[in-house]
Amino acid sequence: MERGFYFLRCYASCFVYTCLILLLLFTYITRHHLHLCSSSRAHRCNSSLLHSSKDFAIPNATTANNTRPPRVASHLQSVEYGLARARWAIREAARTRSYASFIDDGDFLPTGSLYLNPYAFHQSHREMEKRFRIWVYKEGEAPIFHNGPLNDIYSIEGQFMAEFESGQSPFLAKDPQEAISFFLPVSVVNIVLYVYRPYINYSRLRLQRIFRDYIHLVSHRYPFWNQTRGADHFMLSCHDWAPDVSAANTKLFRNLIRVLCNANTSEGFLPTRDVPLPEIKIPYGGLGPPYMSKPPSNRTILAFFAGGAHGAVRETLFKYWKDKDEDIKVHEYLPKTENYNELMGDSRYCLCPSGYEVASPRIVEAIYAACVPVIISDNYVLPFSEVLNWTQFSVHIPSSKIGNIKEILEGISMEEYLQKQKKVIEVQRHFVVHRPARPYDLMYMVMHSVWLRRLNIRLPLS
Repeated sequence: MERGFYFLRCYASCFVYTCLILLLLFTYITRHHLHLCSSSRAHRCNSSLLHSSKDFAIPNATTANNTRPPRVASHLQSVEYGLARARWAIREAARTRSYASFIDDGDFLPTGSLYLNPYAFHQSHREMEKRFRIWVYKEGEAPIFHNGPLNDIYSIEGQFMAEFESGQSPFLAKDPQEAISFFLPVSVVNIVLYVYRPYINYSRLRLQRIFRDYIHLVSHRYPFWNQTRGADHFMLSCHDWAPDVSAANTKLFRNLIRVLCNANTSEGFLPTRDVPLPEIKIPYGGLGPPYMSKPPSNRTILAFFAGGAHGAVRETLFKYWKDKDEDIKVHEYLPKTENYNELMGDSRYCLCPSGYEVASPRIVEAIYAACVPVIISDNYVLPFSEVLNWTQFSVHIPSSKIGNIKEILEGISMEEYLQKQKKVIEVQRHFVVHRPARPYDLMYMVMHSVWLRRLNIRLPLS
């Protein structure tokens, strides 16, 4: 009884001081721990999680639009306060260079130069697991919605669809009110497969209309799209046509997070808003290419590539190297007596030139084969590049220097090659597909990239 009277006497003052402390804390976090956009036209700032191991750049908090969204419900305030706490925790981990939330329970701990900042990445991944919840809209029927290919070249799109539809993903929100992000379950691959047959023309209008109509449907039924102008919504596709979804209505799609394999900055891909999706060819009966574990001493081929003459980069590659050099083995089509995966396993370096589009499944295939990827793809934003230090486990050659491939690769010392090859093996865990998904695997890494883009915006609460 005495405790109850005490509570009544102090209720008013405690309530006022609590609100004041929360307000000051939130103001401090947003002003002192976030880099705000210097341009009023920007919707997001540079969202690189790590620019270096010494100076950590947390995803910045900016408004989703120049105009203020309508006043939102208190649940959104709670979400934003939670995100502010996550930003602060990540910055503290980077500043103190410590694994503040690490529990030695046998879980993986990112360390070393493979990561731009392992401390920030670890803390961010923990915060994502704790806070990141996604609402998948229920509208629409298969095969156009909630469904996608599970095998072959575009299969990562279908694997994500199936993961969400299984109900087993820990990222799924039980209620849209608790969601931090919202997923548009529209399959570009199945639109092309079912809507465009017979293939009379390849106009993107039908594709664009389906997405536009779906957004209009969910934005009229629910408040979430309109609250943020779509800044906390994302789509995901590996099809070559996927970037064209937003071309017909740039205003409608201005803030939408696009998770794309075709991450080409020369075609409108914005790394501060969009997410690069690894392209992986998933075979029937499996979840990825075979592992090749030959030691470096048994790899007798300097560099290898085999594939079709798709695009200008490969045409240039064939002009200089096709069937011309014993060390740089470049083939358009392999003889039936040769095995593609075994040749990758016999090679120190695997050439990964762009085709018609900038992305290629050969990067993931090279990583599985413990072969150092040689990326020949201009304007390509590499997957997870806000976290991974690609220079540690790959070689980048501009398309203008294709004629110098042998000179460049022979100029890399054996010591440097061995270091890179060791890092390739270390990074494999981040490109493995599991069903259900597991922490730090490919699906979690993609979700982490979406999580960072969501951290990169702050919605005005008044």
